Amino acid sequence: MDLVNSFLNLVVPPATMMMLAFSWPALCFINACEWLYNTLYTTETMDGKVVIITGASSGIGEQIAYEYAKRRANLVLVARREQRLLAISEKARYIGANTAIVIAADVVKEDDCRRFVNETINFYGRVDHLVNAASLGHTFYFDEVTDTSVFPILLDINFWGNVYPTFVALPYLQQTNGRVIVNASVENWLPLPRMSLYAAAKAALVNFYDTLRLEVNDEVGITIATHGWIGGEMTRGKFMLEEGAEMQWKEEREVQASGGPVEEFARLIVSGACRGDAYVKYPSWHDSFLLFRVFAPKVLNWSFRLLLSSHGTRRTSMVGVGKPVAEGSTARYMMESTSPRKLPAGPITFSQLQPKME
Repeated sequence: MDLVNSFLNLVVPPATMMMLAFSWPALCFINACEWLYNTLYTTETMDGKVVIITGASSGIGEQIAYEYAKRRANLVLVARREQRLLAISEKARYIGANTAIVIAADVVKEDDCRRFVNETINFYGRVDHLVNAASLGHTFYFDEVTDTSVFPILLDINFWGNVYPTFVALPYLQQTNGRVIVNASVENWLPLPRMSLYAAAKAALVNFYDTLRLEVNDEVGITIATHGWIGGEMTRGKFMLEEGAEMQWKEEREVQASGGPVEEFARLIVSGACRGDAYVKYPSWHDSFLLFRVFAPKVLNWSFRLLLSSHGTRRTSMVGVGKPVAEGSTARYMMESTSPRKLPAGPITFSQLQPKME
């Protein structure tokens, strides 16, 4: 067996590369034809259907809500900040959503997930799409952490914050042949410094949903959306103190961002989900690195080291490491990136609504 494996190790990689090179044009043509057919004939109409969006208070989740609103869906917006959700629900209804209700909940708590799914079923009687957009990023080096309590928080939000809502909603999605949409990241396979725990959680997330896709077969569709470096997540928004602790977080689900890549990524996610795409990638050219990751990982590693060394000495944001931040630091205070929205009056909260709407 060892001799066979040694032989295959030598033969299979170059043979695979040659087969891929020769078949690439045909594969691209087939994919283009499939995309065109799905766009023209199988795109799901969302008018009147029910969409739950977690992490909807800002960032990618907020923009996804607006994209579904344009398709006249019924929205259930979930996040911790109810007041922020009220403003977003107002705008979503103004854009075109049939209805938009808000439910304050924390996706890392299973009981909260059961509550917002059950309230959705009680009111609408169905769930068609579940969008898991809640996420938490970090920008510190692993060896700088002094408070390991940050570890489970990162993994809870980025992994269990997707799994719990999916687990609770899955029986209802099976009834409607619905779809789960996942906000992942290219870091699930492309290593980047200062994002070790985030990358590990996203890798677990993608593997979980790839496996779940096989388990549920065609009963429930799964769309995994992976993004590269888009402006709304690391370059805008706010830092915040978490539970008054002497550490600070930048939460993707708390970031206020609009315009450019964030809106474009949200549009691609919703379009891809309605077409039934298994994957949505933005931008797609990141996939070229995957070949190096598989067949020449050292080249990829050297390239990143070269790029990082060109920026001089190692720097860190000191965000989330458990070390106090100087009193005068602007990162200690919440920094809003957008001005308050002026929207029509008459917000809808779940408590204002009557039980199940026919």
